[in-house]
Parts: sequence; C-alpha cells; structure tokens
Amino acid sequence: MEGTGMISGVPVRQEGRKLWQYLASISACLMALSVGTALAWTSPVLPQLYEETSWLVITKEEGSWVGSLLALGAILGAVPSGPMADKLGRKRTLLLLAAPFLVAWVIIVFASKLWLIYLARFVIGAAVGAACVVVPTYISEIAETSTRGSLGAMFQLFITVGILLAFVLGAVMNYTAFAIVCGLIVVGFIFCFVWMPESPVWLVNQGRKPEAAVAMSVLRGDSYDPSEELAEAQREAEQAALRKSTILDLIRSPVSRRALLASLGGMFFQQLSGINAVIFYTVTIFQASGSSMSPEVASIIVAIVQMITTGVAALIVDRAGRKPLLIFSSSVMLVSLVALGSYFNIKTSGSDVSNLGWLPLTSLTLFMISFSIGMGPIPWMLMAELFPAETKAVASGIAVMLNWFLVFLVTKTFPAMNEGLGADVTFWIFAAIMAAGTAFTYFFIPETKGKTSQEIQDELQGNARSKRTNA
Repeated sequence: MEGTGMISGVPVRQEGRKLWQYLASISACLMALSVGTALAWTSPVLPQLYEETSWLVITKEEGSWVGSLLALGAILGAVPSGPMADKLGRKRTLLLLAAPFLVAWVIIVFASKLWLIYLARFVIGAAVGAACVVVPTYISEIAETSTRGSLGAMFQLFITVGILLAFVLGAVMNYTAFAIVCGLIVVGFIFCFVWMPESPVWLVNQGRKPEAAVAMSVLRGDSYDPSEELAEAQREAEQAALRKSTILDLIRSPVSRRALLASLGGMFFQQLSGINAVIFYTVTIFQASGSSMSPEVASIIVAIVQMITTGVAALIVDRAGRKPLLIFSSSVMLVSLVALGSYFNIKTSGSDVSNLGWLPLTSLTLFMISFSIGMGPIPWMLMAELFPAETKAVASGIAVMLNWFLVFLVTKTFPAMNEGLGADVTFWIFAAIMAAGTAFTYFFIPETKGKTSQEIQDELQGNARSKRTNA
C-alpha cells in the first residue's frame, strides 16, 4: 500500500485498510446505478412509444417532455438535499431517497396515461438530483486522501453501468418488465447500504466523536490510529460552527469564489458538451445517421465503451491528476463532435455516405471514451473536494442545480436545434463549447490530486499565477 509521500513538508501519512472504504462506496453507488437507469430509460422506451402500435402513442414533443422532466425534478431535488444530509446524516438521507425512486418505478409500471409517466419522471428526477449531491459527499467523507479520486470516480462509473443496463434491458424486455428490474435495483441498494457506516466527518460535526471513531475503525481497520484524521475533522467542524453556511459566504470569500467558479465551470462544460443529448437520443441519432448497424446494438456498444473507460478513469485519476485528464477529455470531445457534425453535413448535402457508416459510431464512441475519462467523473469529484465543511452543502446544491438545469436545457432544446439548425450545426456548436472548456480548465481549475482539504484551500488561496503553474 503506497503512502502519499512528502507534501509541502508534511510527513508521510499513515494508510488504513481500503476494503470497507470500497464496500461502502460501492454500496452507496448502487444508487448511482439507479440514476443511470433512470437517465437512459428514455433511449429504448421513447422509440417504442412513438410507434402507432404502442399501448400509449405519444408525439415527439411529448417525448421531449418525458426526457427532460427528470432534469426539472433534479433541480428541485438538489435544493433541499444538502441541508437534509447535514441534518439527518448522509446515510439516513440516502436510505430515504430510495423511496421516491421506488414510487416512480411503481407509477411507471402501472401508468395508463401520459401524465402519470410525466409525474414519475419528475419524482425520479427529484431523487436523482438529491442523490447527485449526497452520494459524492458521502464518498469524499469516508475516503482517505490516497483513494479519494478512485472512489470519487466510482459515482460516474456506476451511472454508466446503469446506462448500459438500461440499453440492454430496454432492447430485450418489454416496458413493464424493464421498469420492474429498475425498481429491484433500488431494493438491492437498500439491502446493501443499510449495513454501511455513517460518514465520520458528519458524526464529528454533530459532536458524536466516539461514534466517529467507531465508523473510522470500520473504514480504516483496527490497526489504524484515527486520532489525527478525527482531529482535522474536528478543526473543520469548529470552523464551520463559527460561520453559518449561506450563499453569501460563497460570494464573499475569494477562496470560495474560486472554488465555486471551478466547480460550476466543470458542471457547465460537462453538460454543454451535449453528453445528455447523446445519451437520451443515442438510438435516434443512429436512426438519423443511416448507419448500417442496428441503432439498439450501436447504443449498447457506445454504453459498454463508456463504462469501461469510466472504470479506467477511476484507476488512473489519482496518478494522472484531475487537470490533465480534463484537458485531454475536452480536446478529444472537440475533435469527435467536429467529425460527427461533418458526417451529418455530408449526408444532408446529398452526397453518398454509404461508405461512411462507420463514422457516427466511431465519433460517438470516441466522444464517450474521452467524456468518461475526464469531463464525466471529475466535475463531480471537484464538487466534493473543493469546498470546506462549512460551505460544502450549499455549494454542492448550487452545482447540482446548475448541472440539472443544463441537462434540462440541452435535452429539451436538442430536438428543436436538430430540426432548426441541422444535426451538423448542432454538433459544431457543442464542439465550440468544448474548445472554450479546454481553455477554462487550463486557467481556472486547480489540481486537487493527493491533497488534503486544507491543502486544497491553501492552493485556492494562492494567486492566479501559481494556480496556473501548479498543475
């Protein structure tokens, strides 16, 4: 087990056992699996509901609402989730969030009218928005500094596993069976996560230090001395108690402003890359491209690639660093989107594209690989890493609200952009945004690899020049 070495003259930190940190993170991430299935449910289901033989025939406009209502629910769910997790605890909040997930899947199973599907999508959206705040927070608080990146990347990894699962199940199951299996995943989460420890950081904040020590011994092993780590959590808790966490705190302090800019910028470019347009409409994109491969098979291949590369990101993020992976990610996505736009441009000009059938799949696969290595997992990780205890809940809520507002914006406007501007111009707009994202990362996002919470705050305190060079 490797140590973290000398950082700013601080001695090598002791390392605890990793098994329970991984078990707790994986259990929490079963909720991220549910997020993934909820996100991708529309991709196989909407084309079925557009068919004239469907049990419920809907229009394209109604379909865009089925896709985007989840995002509106998520904006609403993100608002109270941080304060709720601060009040009730990370663990209890996550277990309570299983209820709206289950309710939504039950409504979808028994829905006989379109408004019931709308309601279910909004309810599951609220649960998704809250989960996106609380799961990364829980993982960042139970993880050691040396594993925080890998465990943090797990959240995005499980979302991609959920997306793949939804594509596969949607291709082989009927509407009802598909929804039942999605509901059973939530039951699996409850069964696994109920045995996991509460966040020691939250317990310290509540003045429950003996319980925090017990949780720490489970997460780090009996031979680990938690006193130093608990003392650091205690110091942060005392600082947090001195200041009420409000939005004004975030704007007032230059350090918080920098952290907020980096976190919101990461979320902004993550979503305006067009990723959710691609996920929600993967099957539709392949139908439109006239690719020789069946759209269902193509979307499953894209999802498999995304899952594998997100797994790779989890393994390398603590070695390669956050910033280099983000720059690599946005640059390759830029190239992929230009290529995808060019394919549709050639196709709409009336030229023969029969020998270019490989291009949409290759471009989308490359797009997914590069997204999964950086732009996908790292903004979630930064959200959990950049803020001190006293502003983390408020800042995470704002970041997740922005994220889901942009998901709504992109998924709702993508069909209209496609129709009005053409697929080529639409993808080129996303490409231009990725060019801006690469520059933003270089200038404004600090490196957090291998740093404690205090070291990250010190880094943010530094002037702009040292931030740029200290990558």
